[in-house]
Amino acid sequence: MYDWRNMTEQQRAKAIEHRRLLHRPLHGPPHFDEPGRHRYHLTAANYQHQPIIGQSPDRMTQFSQSLCDLFATDDNELHAWCVLPNHWHVLIGTEDLNALLAAIAQLHGRTSFDWNGEEDMRGRQCWHRCADRRIRSEAHFHAVRNYIHHNPVKHGYVAKWEDWPWSSASDYLEEVGRETARALWEQYPILDMGKGWDDDEAPPHRGEDPG
Repeated sequence: MYDWRNMTEQQRAKAIEHRRLLHRPLHGPPHFDEPGRHRYHLTAANYQHQPIIGQSPDRMTQFSQSLCDLFATDDNELHAWCVLPNHWHVLIGTEDLNALLAAIAQLHGRTSFDWNGEEDMRGRQCWHRCADRRIRSEAHFHAVRNYIHHNPVKHGYVAKWEDWPWSSASDYLEEVGRETARALWEQYPILDMGKGWDDDEAPPHRGEDPG
């Protein structure tokens, strides 16, 4: 559904019918909340990928702090995060995904109200729904963490992970060291994100290293 705007009407109808047969939401991601502690890759984007978060550096900083505060509880483990001008990513461990998604919805609601007021744009839709994907293996976990930290480089905002101030990349590099980070990048690359991650073997490597 990510490419909805680029689909033909026939492709859209086929996609909706496929989701209906799977008993999934027709226009949003499904949420699978299984009992026990699990790790998830959570991501959400501004509506139609407009750079609403990135309206100013101050807004980026304030939202980043609010997002991290939301996950900073005894019930959650925040493994990686990144905020970009029009979307965000988090790698989190939790026992209650539904409660976490409800808190994210509240954060999105508060920020929408505040930002629309600041820009005199009442009624504007600021967010599309939050998507979650459960982490299936250690290979998947490390590849997602690499993907999150590499995201600002992927989108061309900076040349190195640590040059982007709105992510956990600098803390991660300081914690594990550059040699370990580089080794994990080589072992768990981000090419074809999702493909083969349910196995212990990572996909082939391409791309730049963390620097």
